[in-house]
Amino acid sequence: MDIKRVLIIGAGQMGSGIAQVMAQNGLEVVIRDIKDEFVKKGISGIDKNLSKSVEKGKMTAEEKTAVMSRISGAVELDAAVCNVDLVVEAAIENMDIKRDIFQTLDKLCPEHTILASNTSSLPITALAALTKRPDKFIGMHFFNPAPVMKLIELINGLATSSETYIAVQALSEKLGKTSVKVADFPGFVGNRIMIPMINEAVFALMEGVASAEDIDNVAKLGFNHPMGPLALSDLIGNDTVLYIMEVLYEGYGDPKYRPCPLLRKMVQAGYLGRKTGKGFHDYSK
Repeated sequence: MDIKRVLIIGAGQMGSGIAQVMAQNGLEVVIRDIKDEFVKKGISGIDKNLSKSVEKGKMTAEEKTAVMSRISGAVELDAAVCNVDLVVEAAIENMDIKRDIFQTLDKLCPEHTILASNTSSLPITALAALTKRPDKFIGMHFFNPAPVMKLIELINGLATSSETYIAVQALSEKLGKTSVKVADFPGFVGNRIMIPMINEAVFALMEGVASAEDIDNVAKLGFNHPMGPLALSDLIGNDTVLYIMEVLYEGYGDPKYRPCPLLRKMVQAGYLGRKTGKGFHDYSK
């Protein structure tokens, strides 16, 4: 199956990033969100990213214009908007919200349309079961920021067909990404490894082992990580990190996945990281 037209659900950082990658590689892209202002903000963000690439000489102004011409926006989901080969859902990590989205898409999209979720933690088999096309449902987990990060986790549900997997794997290669095949377990591979590492760093901070700055420096200077785990949590969003830890804890029933009490307190206080200006580090300035 040749995927040429894609619908992205969610115009936030992940959704707009995925849309940019798709459009830069020749696909027609529709970005959909619940409000027109969200859609416009997402498309504006792509425009700014591409303008920086033009300034740095990584692409020409003409190439940027061509990429932007392949991107459109929508708020209402109808048969015309949903007339695509692939949908990539990048909405909030909430099963009820995703249920409404996928059941609507299932009704409006053509029979051949593949439905994919960018979820970083929710079970693909359970999401697929919400539709009447579980064989055409797959997990397509991009890493943030999508235009930069080379990896995509491809997750088959129990009913995902080999044809669906092959089509999405081929698309991943077309996008210049490296895909890895991952079984449908909570957290897949990336978050099963990374999020507990962040959680353990929060435990170390809570127990007074070292300051937030020094904990991050250990990871940067000792492990050669590009940023420390607490700064990474602030970038992801401490609320999102807590949510994923809760999914891991519930999914495996193993106490090693218990969310750190300090992480929970940070979320309760509204210290969510970069998006609120304060997390484990201060971004107010």
